[in-house]
Amino acid sequence: MTETSATRETGTFLDKIVAARHIRLSEDRVVRPRALLEELLDRAPPVRDFETLLRHGRLETPTDACVRLIAEIKRASPSKGLLNSDLDAVEQARLYARAGAAAISVLTEPDFFAGSIQDLEAVSSSFSIDVDRPALLRKEFIWDEYQIIEARAFGADSLLLIVMLLESDVLRSLIAYTRELGMEPLIEVHDELELKNALDAGARVVGVNNRDLTTFEEDLETTERLSCLIPDEVTLVAESAIRTTDDSSRMISAGAHALLIGEALVTGDDVMKRAHEFMVLSSEVNR
Repeated sequence: MTETSATRETGTFLDKIVAARHIRLSEDRVVRPRALLEELLDRAPPVRDFETLLRHGRLETPTDACVRLIAEIKRASPSKGLLNSDLDAVEQARLYARAGAAAISVLTEPDFFAGSIQDLEAVSSSFSIDVDRPALLRKEFIWDEYQIIEARAFGADSLLLIVMLLESDVLRSLIAYTRELGMEPLIEVHDELELKNALDAGARVVGVNNRDLTTFEEDLETTERLSCLIPDEVTLVAESAIRTTDDSSRMISAGAHALLIGEALVTGDDVMKRAHEFMVLSSEVNR
């Protein structure tokens, strides 16, 4: 499989990001050859069960939380620019863990999201002795096995695969390879056709992105529309456009098992309070 044949043109801003990542990936292969990453796999921490954590949470997850949280470490985005340029990945991750997040999404794309693979490594190292740690999701634009090995070597328990970006055979292959390394990927979709492709490829955890990558417009109805097409055994994650407790409640009503939230957590005050608001604690609702 060549890099160019693995991805497809989307007609969205995604194409610009992928073009930059192709260049970076070529550089990464020189700095960290695949053989070196394979050696590092033996030192990586044991994989946390991403899928189970999204269903049942951690010991530290509030027992009355109505939905699980994937809390994101995100300094910038193409649509909003800089969100929090001073964000310390390890400090933010610790706050998320204390709040009871089931998983932490670490953006590792450097040019548009101001992330790095070193952020993932640092967060993973900070949880090295915590048996109840959150699962770590590598949020990235992935189309090559090298990136999957890299994710696991630097401490990821899961990674993002974007259906819009990948040819169907490549998607199947990358899902299979991710599982070979003990991880369960989050498969991102935006519409009915992408959802069908994801399910046909064997997706077990599906993320519905409420953001239109062509216009950057956001609409929670995307998750509400697609959720009825997702089998009960598939774990549903709602992504983007979730900024209030009411938004969370809508996604819970739509059947979401987990919410992936970044912007609202990295730009606001009192991270733990905000995280609990997004989890919709029944003790708070019933007051």
